[in-house]
Amino acid sequence: MDRYYPIQALGSGGFAQIYTIWDTKTQTEKVLKVLIENSPKAKLLFKQEAEVLSSFRHPGIPKVENDGYFEINLTNPKQHQLACLVMEKIDGQNLEVIRRKFPQGCPENLVLSWFTQAIKILQELHKRQIIHRDIKPSNLMLRISSENAVTGEEQLVLIDFGGAKQFSGAILQTSNSSTRLFTSGYSPPEQMIGSNVGPAADFYALGRTIIELLTGKYPQELEDPVTGELIWRNYCHINPELADLLDEMIQADVRSRPAHAGIIQKRLLNISSISSKTPTRKSQPRLFNQLKNNITQALIKFIQAIGNTTLLTFQIIFSFLSACFFTIWTVILVWIGANIGTLIGFLLAYHTKLGSVVTEFLTIKLPQLIPSFQTAEPKEVIIYGIAGLGTAWGITIAGSFRQKRRFLIAAIMGVISYSLGWLICQFQFIKPASSPESLISWILVSVSLLTLGLGLRTHYIAYAFIAAFGTANIVAALIHLGIEIPLLHFASKPDFSDLFQYISFFGFIGILISLCLSFCYYLVVPCLRKLGWR
Repeated sequence: MDRYYPIQALGSGGFAQIYTIWDTKTQTEKVLKVLIENSPKAKLLFKQEAEVLSSFRHPGIPKVENDGYFEINLTNPKQHQLACLVMEKIDGQNLEVIRRKFPQGCPENLVLSWFTQAIKILQELHKRQIIHRDIKPSNLMLRISSENAVTGEEQLVLIDFGGAKQFSGAILQTSNSSTRLFTSGYSPPEQMIGSNVGPAADFYALGRTIIELLTGKYPQELEDPVTGELIWRNYCHINPELADLLDEMIQADVRSRPAHAGIIQKRLLNISSISSKTPTRKSQPRLFNQLKNNITQALIKFIQAIGNTTLLTFQIIFSFLSACFFTIWTVILVWIGANIGTLIGFLLAYHTKLGSVVTEFLTIKLPQLIPSFQTAEPKEVIIYGIAGLGTAWGITIAGSFRQKRRFLIAAIMGVISYSLGWLICQFQFIKPASSPESLISWILVSVSLLTLGLGLRTHYIAYAFIAAFGTANIVAALIHLGIEIPLLHFASKPDFSDLFQYISFFGFIGILISLCLSFCYYLVVPCLRKLGWR
């Protein structure tokens, strides 16, 4: 455009290539972002970033002139448009680089200053109904002035508005227009699953950013492997009111976070005033004060190291005992639920008219539709279905895996899963019906479907896979050892003396499902979280 000349390539960010350029019109260095992704969504986000930045004149937000966004028509190698965005160059380092200089965490006074400035920037953004959606240390920069280095007096600048979004009220205007954009470790749960987000999402990300700066550790390193919550207070000694504020900002429930930036700013003012009123002894020599502080810090670190080791030991023991207790609790309730379901199913099948209705359908009507279907005792499908209902309710009542208490859905899926597994085993391609193959087929179908209906909050596929294949493999191993476990088939007229065998079968399957789900919850899912699958 006969105006901008390249100086240096700075790298890539998101969908764009970034350069330092010289603006001949203003005689200043600036930053040029060139969109290299051709998708319509990328172009929309890029143009959206330009609109947001050009509408602000705030020291904490990079300046973009009205003509800073433009498109150039290119013909080589083929005809296309190149979107460009020219913005103010921020001379300085981002907080991620600065944090690396403080392995044990940045000083509290510095972080408090950055925190206060960041909230003021967010307050300005949120006033204009804009959320940033990608706050993290690398997107917060400090302008370096000629007078001082990193002392906390530099102006904090929030950069990278590629994910910024207009919202209305407390949430986005429409869910269809929301783009699923997140950064693992910083973005809140509602943003990671693609739900509507509001200002509270920025508070969550900023809270985790500030905790990282204070502790010197990435959020993923501080997460509890089971709950995903941050365990961070033992890694730094700060004002308790500041710690409480940060804990509120990183709550998983949006309603538990501060409602708006003004609340956070007011609390930060109180925290800053308390810190400024802390008495100091100016009469003591500086060398003596420094020596005393060094000794105090060394003692604190020594006590903290011992305390952390002891605390970690107790946490491991408590977590192990807690896992054992809840596993046993689930096993008991599932065993009871499966037994009661089997008993009720037995009564419904052989002592009510429901058995005759099911028999007519499975022996006359269904074979007309599916010729390959044959069954010797159709009434037993009722027992299988109600046993599945009892098993699902037992797991739901136990609540040991943080699942939702959806009793109706759990009941429906329990009936469908066990019944469908039974129906599949009656087809002619699985022969004989009482063979180990039939049993394994029934377990894989029934247990996987039952698990998907339990209302587990995350990692549904992992739970279903572990529960189904884990149960099937345990049963297969027992069969290989010579223990006979056939898929149960009832006699045409069983009596109550035969019921114990049926109760034992479904109770045993329920116990195996509980153990596999517990294994997945306490071991597999935490490992998946560590690997980044959330």
